[in-house]
Amino acid sequence: MPLEPVRFAVLGPVRVWRGETELEPGGPQERAFLALLLVRAGQPVAVDEIVDVLWGTRPPRSAVNVVRRHVGSLRRLLEPGLAPRAAGRWLMRDAGGYRLVTDGDCLDLLRFRALREAARRVTGESPVRAVELLTEALSLWQGPVAAGLPEQARAHPAFGAADRERLAAVREAADAALRAGTPDAILPQLQLAATDHPLDEPVQAGLILALAAAGRRPEALGVYDAVRLRLAEELGIDPGPELREAHEAVLKSATADEVSPPAPSAPAAFTAPAQLPYDIPAFTGRHAELDEILALSGGAEPSAGTVVISAIGGMAGVGKTTLAVHWAHRVADRFPDGQLYVNLRGFDPSGAVMEPGEAVRGFLDALGVPPDRVPHGVDAQAALYRSVLAGRRVLVVLDNARDSDHVRPLLPGSPGCLAIVTSRDELSGLVAAHGARALTLRPFDLAQARAFLVGRLGAERVEAEPDAADEIGALCAGLPLALACVAARAAVHPHFPLAAVAAELREAHGSLDAFARSDASVDVSTVFSWSSREVSDPAARLFRLLALHPGPDFSLPAAAALAGLPVRRTRPLLAELTGLHLVTEHSPGRYAFHDLLRAHAAELVDEEHTDDERQAALHRLHHHYLHTAHTADRLLAPASDPLPPPPAPEGVHPEPLADDDQALAWLTAEHAVLLAVVDTAAAGVQERLACHLAWSLEPFFDRRGHWHDGLAVQRVALDAARRLADPVLEARGLRGLGRIEGRLGLHGDAVPRLERALALFTELGDDAGRAHTHRSLGWERDQQGDLPGALRHNQLALDLFRALGDRAAQASVLNSVGWYHALLGEYQQALTHCFEALTMLQELGDRYGQAATWDSIAYAHQHLGRHPHALLGYRNALALLRDLGVPYVEADILTRVGDTHRAMGDHDSARTAWEQALTLLRSLDHPDAERVQARLSGRDGHAGAC
Repeated sequence: MPLEPVRFAVLGPVRVWRGETELEPGGPQERAFLALLLVRAGQPVAVDEIVDVLWGTRPPRSAVNVVRRHVGSLRRLLEPGLAPRAAGRWLMRDAGGYRLVTDGDCLDLLRFRALREAARRVTGESPVRAVELLTEALSLWQGPVAAGLPEQARAHPAFGAADRERLAAVREAADAALRAGTPDAILPQLQLAATDHPLDEPVQAGLILALAAAGRRPEALGVYDAVRLRLAEELGIDPGPELREAHEAVLKSATADEVSPPAPSAPAAFTAPAQLPYDIPAFTGRHAELDEILALSGGAEPSAGTVVISAIGGMAGVGKTTLAVHWAHRVADRFPDGQLYVNLRGFDPSGAVMEPGEAVRGFLDALGVPPDRVPHGVDAQAALYRSVLAGRRVLVVLDNARDSDHVRPLLPGSPGCLAIVTSRDELSGLVAAHGARALTLRPFDLAQARAFLVGRLGAERVEAEPDAADEIGALCAGLPLALACVAARAAVHPHFPLAAVAAELREAHGSLDAFARSDASVDVSTVFSWSSREVSDPAARLFRLLALHPGPDFSLPAAAALAGLPVRRTRPLLAELTGLHLVTEHSPGRYAFHDLLRAHAAELVDEEHTDDERQAALHRLHHHYLHTAHTADRLLAPASDPLPPPPAPEGVHPEPLADDDQALAWLTAEHAVLLAVVDTAAAGVQERLACHLAWSLEPFFDRRGHWHDGLAVQRVALDAARRLADPVLEARGLRGLGRIEGRLGLHGDAVPRLERALALFTELGDDAGRAHTHRSLGWERDQQGDLPGALRHNQLALDLFRALGDRAAQASVLNSVGWYHALLGEYQQALTHCFEALTMLQELGDRYGQAATWDSIAYAHQHLGRHPHALLGYRNALALLRDLGVPYVEADILTRVGDTHRAMGDHDSARTAWEQALTLLRSLDHPDAERVQARLSGRDGHAGAC
């Protein structure tokens, strides 16, 4: 009986199939040998070259014999039952080496070359057809040639030459797409190539031109800005002629658009962020400084340059943040496009400094940029941020910066924006390079200190004892933070004479000369220790333990976990601390330290508590976050398979979350804290807990599109799993990282990682792990355009879930199987699977799963011509999604609703649905908006719904 044909893939990981069965070559050397034969398909490869690939410049004496053994092994793999030393039909001896016999029907590289050559032949007469051929050719690539081989083997010139063919094809496709007027068709491939080759000027130029042609001019200018900076910083050169010409073309097109009015379209939606912290009602003592800075911003018109103020030379506790926030509130109405705020934690005693990349991604999220539009790398992200702000009037407050480099990526470039920067550093770099206006805050003089006390204690009390008030101001060294603590203590005891307060402070040896030091280790024990005498012993203990919290702020339940107390007993303790300004409630239910107070508390916790006590408090805190996140995970993704967390220690009371809405709200509020907890747990002695927490956050990051943060925590989790040498954890770590890499378009990394995870789950006998990994591999096949492969992986997952009796996962994957049947045109099979899924999902109460399944059912009905049934399904999906708040999916379904109305001849209803979809997509600044606009104007090949 003849063997089924053999197929090979080398455009990505090296793979071999006989029929539908994937074959596994031997170890890395055998794969490298096969890869070399494949990139030289049809040509003889000399034994010397094979030896060079396998061993480099130091081959063993037995190298030739080892090559022969690899030849025999490969021949038996390709032709089972082949007699020993027989030549076979695939791997032939030729010209002193070996040649693999193959053709374009069984090798992806040859198919790619054939399609590329066909595109070249038709480019002149039909650029549209050329784009189709080149897009099909590029879809064959699943990563770099021979991905996953040892670095030494991959360095061989043959592999680099094949990789360059891909870059050349991308450039050809970009040129053809611009001529054809279809830039969107090549944008995904261009963006991927630009990410992989950030210094390739022709590729970057092609991306700039394609983005501009697709109506995404600000993003195109942002790419140019990022490339220009990268070339300067990494190579010390300016952009070459191709990049400059692309940039000039975009600028000229912008000018042309300004001269010629654009065609009417629905206005772009923009939600202005409003991130400023609370203002202080009793602000006082900075009248001269406030007049100066208000004069700076008072006349700012849209044509004016960016104004930057840096609070230089301002020692810790001098009131920089208070002034910046008060100023921002005073002028906020002059910036109608919103206010952005971030605490960069540049001098946080815990060392948890916020990096610029994290801050700029937070700003992009607040400005409504969809996560899939956020590029890799801080430079590109910062360029996109400046592009989004272009033409807008936004107020940006960058609080507590470490130095000039810390804030440069966060400065807006748009005239009419105002950036307020605070720092203990002089920020001389901003003054020199960006024309920043410098302002130095100094401690209060006696008159200002007295006015401050009047604002907190009342004029009558202060004027009755002016000498005592002045002594308090002197003993506090004129620092607003210290004065606030003393004033709070005096306010608690309204009948205490100020002279007694001053005497008590004086007896505490109360000069704050140490505040003059600018580092975070200043000795603040004088006033703060004096102030904390007023609180009860339990509140003092809580104050000390709060210094262990790794995040930028904390909630009442988290404070209770640290203390090992119930929430009801912790609430009055926090009230004591906030009453004396030892802790601040900066937004409802969220508390924070001033970094000086955190440093003071950290000194006290080290002095007053043993290492075991500190570790026990951290253990409780980490378990608080893990167990609450695990509950949220089960609510957001009931079909997932999180590892059960270890039992919570005594004194831990996870927050009760009733439904997925509460889960999302909690995760959103604790987002930055959870990132910090993963890092600190992994860096300490709780690596296993870090893994569990990272995986519990997967559904949240995926639902909200925080894929860059997801990538960071999954890398931490995988590293921790490998340090623990636990194959169960490593398999999950590989799967978690592979999934998030896929979401970010890093398919060349994601697929090998998922395949390794599948192998580990198989070795472990973990059928649930296998099933979930098959689902992830199915999604990867979908992204590569391999719908039969996507369906096959999901069917394998379905069989496993059925055998396991996992109804939630089974219901979810039933819908996926149905969806892929629908995409393949098998609509009746799709409906059978989806209705079975819907019944189970309704029983389980999974609203998100029900919405997705109604969408699949409606899609199948739509393509069967059952338009009323389709509309009913889409309406059911929309009703669920609007409750859940998933705007992109809602827009996607509204687009299909419009298509269904058009097919029924109801153009008015079609137009209404498309307009609603367009509004949502423009509010997200999503590229699919152009696709919907094409439907409205009839540019999609149908008559417009007018």
